[in-house]
Amino acid sequence: MASVKQYTIWVRGVIQDKEGRDISNGIAAAGLYEGKFTQAFDNYVDLPDRVNVPLRKYARISDEEIEERYEYENEHPECVIIGDATIVKGINVLRGMPKGGTLVVNTDKTPEEILKFIPNKDLLKQIVCVDANKICGNRTVDFSGSEGGIDTVGRGDGVAAPILGAFVKATGAVK
Repeated sequence: MASVKQYTIWVRGVIQDKEGRDISNGIAAAGLYEGKFTQAFDNYVDLPDRVNVPLRKYARISDEEIEERYEYENEHPECVIIGDATIVKGINVLRGMPKGGTLVVNTDKTPEEILKFIPNKDLLKQIVCVDANKICGNRTVDFSGSEGGIDTVGRGDGVAAPILGAFVKATGAVK
């Protein structure tokens, strides 16, 4: 059985839906470019069409074909990416993570400040905080990328690009 690397992305509904999709698609596209088998998908249980509701996006990368085509959640993410730091308050964002995982958070806070809200922080090998909002000039990508809309902005204009850079540097999952 193939070893599938799982990555879970938490963002805020409608407002960050496109950003989350750009992150999961970016991870999968990079893996595909390197000749790996990949998946990127949403979790519609999380009601992405509601403003500010926390929702999840997923990416998977494997050296062999991925057999879990119709499993709609990552049960054991090696890395969790948080698009809005307030999501760590009151949600077990690391659920299912095996020991030795990575947490990447879009925040202007320090890792120590974020870790105060993580109940199972002992699972983490590392936490990376990146102020993607500052890097991208606090631009919010418009709603055109939400479900049913036409993406007129394209990848890289919002927080997705700096977050992807932090993910790649922290995990080495893709080049």
